[in-house]
Amino acid sequence: MNNITPTAMLADGDMLVRRLASGHVADLVEYLNGLEDEEAAALLAALPLEKAVEAFDSPELNRAPELLLALPANTSAGLLREMSADRAADVLRLLDRTDQARLLAPLEPEPAATLRRLLTYPEHSAGSLMTTEFVALPTTVTVGEALAHIRAVERSRETIYALYLLDPATKVLVRTISLRRLITGEPQQKVMDIAHAREPVTVSADTDRTDVARLFARHDLLAVPVVDARRQLLGIVTVDDVIDAIVDQGTEDTHRFGGMEALDKPYLRIGFLEMMRKRAGWLCILFIGEMMTASAMQHFEHELEKAIVLTLFIPLIMSSGGNSGSQATSLLIRALALGQVKLGDWWRVLVREVPTGLTLGAILGGLGMARIGLWQTLGIYDYGEHWFLVALTVGLGLLGIVLFGSLAGSMLPFALKRAGFDPASASAPFVATLVDVTGLIIYFSVALLVLSGTLL
Repeated sequence: MNNITPTAMLADGDMLVRRLASGHVADLVEYLNGLEDEEAAALLAALPLEKAVEAFDSPELNRAPELLLALPANTSAGLLREMSADRAADVLRLLDRTDQARLLAPLEPEPAATLRRLLTYPEHSAGSLMTTEFVALPTTVTVGEALAHIRAVERSRETIYALYLLDPATKVLVRTISLRRLITGEPQQKVMDIAHAREPVTVSADTDRTDVARLFARHDLLAVPVVDARRQLLGIVTVDDVIDAIVDQGTEDTHRFGGMEALDKPYLRIGFLEMMRKRAGWLCILFIGEMMTASAMQHFEHELEKAIVLTLFIPLIMSSGGNSGSQATSLLIRALALGQVKLGDWWRVLVREVPTGLTLGAILGGLGMARIGLWQTLGIYDYGEHWFLVALTVGLGLLGIVLFGSLAGSMLPFALKRAGFDPASASAPFVATLVDVTGLIIYFSVALLVLSGTLL
């Protein structure tokens, strides 16, 4: 199908619909992503409802909210009714409240109420990821009854591989059981008799998605139940939803770490003005920060006039400090995201980064001094009669700047997390800007100490 252009296929009309309806949903989604909104909506309206639902249930479908609005009201209502509840809520969440109300109005009370409830949960929480389409059974059922129920409802459930046993009177979650374990039992056995006698792993609706992901990894889960304060089952989060959430989180963190706001659409779908809004703000903040570098250099203007040779190493000094800070920030942001370190571990990180920064600074400082000595000895460049003191200034400056960069880069994510911000906001450009300004002060302060009485 990939060698057939959208224009050619649209001209064929019925052939297009038949081929896409009988093909793989991934091919359909890829094809829809290559069409304009009007063409894609027209094609979706012509497809069988079941196939259109498959397309909308795919997170890879771009512009799903826009396409839903472009479809006739009865078609969009049918799609929302048949889509998995969590995916439908994800699509609706990207629209304003007016459009949400317009799309929900034609729905029957029950599915509309379910979607409205899902939309109330905070973004990036377990409640926003969960689906209400799960298999729940009373604790009194037999294996045969449970299997018969699964056969009856399996097409309307997100997953049948994890089943949830509820107290018949209180609806409290009592046990979970896998389909694999269920089918090993005898038909007349009670399901409770073959379920593992341990408390189910659960999360609350406001649990952050990163914590949910850690639970999946720790317990090797296919799904985790979401319960309220009374342990009544609200929904489940499945492993595919967690994977999608991890990918989204990784994308957002990558954008922020590059020194910009996270994009909420594919790159080629972002308009010019929106792209400017996402990027210009951070660039202006970083530019204002870098202006402090000029202020620092102006403060040492007289020293620079006396020892112009010091300016040769400013790019070296600034880049080394920024690089060490970026390394430390990258390590700590990832460690915090994976739960390898906690907020209270800041002092342990500080104790580790001091010798690390000193060692790295000594290595770079030694290389810097060796380079100056080699260039002087080979006659490549003459740094003057006090070349050794210049080399010592560069070496000690690198030692102090790399140490500061390591400490600043490692502590900044903790400070942001303590203040309630995303640690990923400690972007590499932000850390580099901070270290640039401080690095110049450290460098020229060392120069005043080492070169006082000679070049200064």
